[in-house]
Amino acid sequence: MARWDEILSLPVQNPPTLEISSAHLVWSKVEGWGDNIDRVALIPFARVDDFVRGESSNKDCPSRFHVEARRRRSPKMTSKPKVDGILEYILYWCSFGPDDHRKGGIVRPSRTTYVPKKKSAGRPNTKRGCTCHFIVKRLIAEPSVALLIYNQDKHVDKKGLPCHGPLDKKAAGTHAMYAPYISEDLRLRVLSLLYVGVSVETIMQRHNESVERQGGPCNRDDLLTHRYVRRQERSIRRSTYELDPDDAVSISMWVESHQSQVFFYEDFSNSEPFILGIQTDWQLQQMIRFGNRNLLASDSRFGTNKLKYAVHSLLVFNSDNKAIPVAWIIAPRFARMDAHRWMRALCNRVCTKDPTWKLAGFVVDDPSIDILTIRFTPLVHYFKAVDDWIVFLVFFSFRDKIALHGFLFFPSVMELQWAEWVLGGPNGEVFQCSVLICFWRVRHAWHKNLIRRCPETGMRVEIFRLLGQAVYKICSGSGTVELFEDLMDDFVDGSDFMDYFKAVWYPRIGLWTAALKALPLASQESCAAMEFYHNQLKLRLLNEKDPGLYQRADWLVDKLGTKVHSYFWLDEFSGKDDFARYRKDEWVSGLTAWRRSLKIPDSDVIIEGRFAKVVDQQDRDITHLVRNPGSEYAICDCSWADLGNLCEHVFKVIKVLRDKGKTPSISMLQYKQALSNLLHCPPHDSLIRDHAVSLAVWVQTVHAQVAEGNNTVMDSQAVEASATSQDMDMVNDNSCANENISSPTGNGSAVGCDASDSIADNRGGDLIDLVASENGVCVEISGEELSSAEMEVDPSFIRTSASKLTTLDGTVPKDAINSNGFRDGS
Repeated sequence: MARWDEILSLPVQNPPTLEISSAHLVWSKVEGWGDNIDRVALIPFARVDDFVRGESSNKDCPSRFHVEARRRRSPKMTSKPKVDGILEYILYWCSFGPDDHRKGGIVRPSRTTYVPKKKSAGRPNTKRGCTCHFIVKRLIAEPSVALLIYNQDKHVDKKGLPCHGPLDKKAAGTHAMYAPYISEDLRLRVLSLLYVGVSVETIMQRHNESVERQGGPCNRDDLLTHRYVRRQERSIRRSTYELDPDDAVSISMWVESHQSQVFFYEDFSNSEPFILGIQTDWQLQQMIRFGNRNLLASDSRFGTNKLKYAVHSLLVFNSDNKAIPVAWIIAPRFARMDAHRWMRALCNRVCTKDPTWKLAGFVVDDPSIDILTIRFTPLVHYFKAVDDWIVFLVFFSFRDKIALHGFLFFPSVMELQWAEWVLGGPNGEVFQCSVLICFWRVRHAWHKNLIRRCPETGMRVEIFRLLGQAVYKICSGSGTVELFEDLMDDFVDGSDFMDYFKAVWYPRIGLWTAALKALPLASQESCAAMEFYHNQLKLRLLNEKDPGLYQRADWLVDKLGTKVHSYFWLDEFSGKDDFARYRKDEWVSGLTAWRRSLKIPDSDVIIEGRFAKVVDQQDRDITHLVRNPGSEYAICDCSWADLGNLCEHVFKVIKVLRDKGKTPSISMLQYKQALSNLLHCPPHDSLIRDHAVSLAVWVQTVHAQVAEGNNTVMDSQAVEASATSQDMDMVNDNSCANENISSPTGNGSAVGCDASDSIADNRGGDLIDLVASENGVCVEISGEELSSAEMEVDPSFIRTSASKLTTLDGTVPKDAINSNGFRDGS
């Protein structure tokens, strides 16, 4: 019993890496059976596969581990479970053992029926007597934890000599020099190329050329054979999506055979609808890589008119700010309000891989989604020791409108923990981040239907301009639903479009108006990336000749997990250009409209009143006419815009006019309003005044960093989320906070002068002219607009400033708390 007490008291280790190896863990030695001393460690059971992959990636001795033995016990037992009861036992052994088929090697009696191969002993599937193995035990006492017992961690035979890999001299010139199987990355590459239609011969030809360029094989992947690729092609050709004539049964069979790709599944029941969440291992890696301290976007309404079940996509933004799908949720339309059911499962799956993973913001495109599921209302932002009391500054982030709520006093650490539980809630929120609203889907529908239903160009432009003005006024807080009612009264002549607007959008416009007032608007580049992804998904998924397939859910699940997944995987593949000439139309993937607009020189744009002319970059003899320039509600005559999309010509005109200060950015306006509300606080409290000064200086530092790097850009709403989390960490105890804070007239304290100098040196424009005054605080915001590239683009800057976004949940950073449990300098 003492041995198990020692084992169960060990900490559960969960390194924030995609793969875990023995080098990442701290191993403990405990008493084993007999006189043995076991080398053990505890990890989450969900990460056992990560440990197996990490151990297989040993550079000194590449290998692969297989399950040599497994025993399971039913979790339902009549007798009382023992402390050392085992729920599951798995023995993993190096694939070059335990048998030794070399000359003079020992083969277990149970393997005496083995027929020796005629070829050399260096074949990858030949056993060489490797003794490296480890044991995984899942205890009944702790089912979520895996006990690792790793006593034989050296890849040697029973004589203690290396038996494979670079250290084995006898393995030189044979396949035993390398891992027994190809890597997961090469396997995905082969499968993806086959799914998009590249032939076996082409794959092998390009592979052999790359091996020759590097001077010969240097790892197992270089030994890829034509036979293996042909076998994968044959398997794909013979596979079928229809596992059973009954669609529901077929889905259940698919889920059973693809457990690693399913993070949530519930079949139809009397109380709950059907929901299936799909996420491959590659998608999980991309979510961890690009989603951490960054944005996660939702495309919630794909295929509602064609597919049996709609597809809800979750997207992250890569280094080129293109959207990558990291999860697909398949469910009926009426199941949208049950998002909390799969959100929690997805968040737990990601945090199991990386406990430090955290979102900066969640972009939604549907106002009916449960916002409180994504982030809970109250957040504790700061605490400070004052004598024997704990002073709380509590910020309520309801609907992302930040406001100082007040002070709460708790005299003990126990009450402090109780307050955190009450205010934060143990299970109230999922992603604990700010929420932004994306309007691209509505704008796209309006634009497309205007082109279709309103033949007169002048009326079309005027209607779209007024629709855009109504949206801007609502986002800035000065508009109501009456703006749309006036619009419908003014354009009775455009009966066809107005009939469509009254029937489809007017019943929902109140919900959208409330959402636009309550939530910050996502940037134009985020909208462009989501629109680009939506079109790519439509091109790659809805291309079947038989439309009857769209009414089968098993077809949808199979195609998303195979062909569609392959297209997006290849988009991120660094060597995709080698296969450019073999691409099919649906594989073609370029830059988003926003990124393409950055390649258009300013000299190719001519502004003429309410029109703008942009030279086409492919054919310079063609000039595109942009009506109602300076707004995303402009209308261009190019083919991409005729489909209702935002084109690069509209984006370029917006950027040119914004650089000249002629058109405002609604995103920047909302950011300034939030900053103004945050700094508008009572003047009598010196702590709050310190907070205001430090926040103002920090904001100026952020804008200076943006101005220094032309390629370092950010989403203004993500900055708002970052500012609200960082502001309380930057409060200082400078005595100047009790004095007058400087104003543009020059009368003020030293801290105020420093803030003033910081503002003056900021190349992005004077954002804050007055932080506080003696008779009342607050803040007066004025100045020039930042350039469009500095205002709108979001993900890249957030990644470069990840350290500044570590407190988005409102908690104090670990390095800011001393050994006594309070902030240094408190």
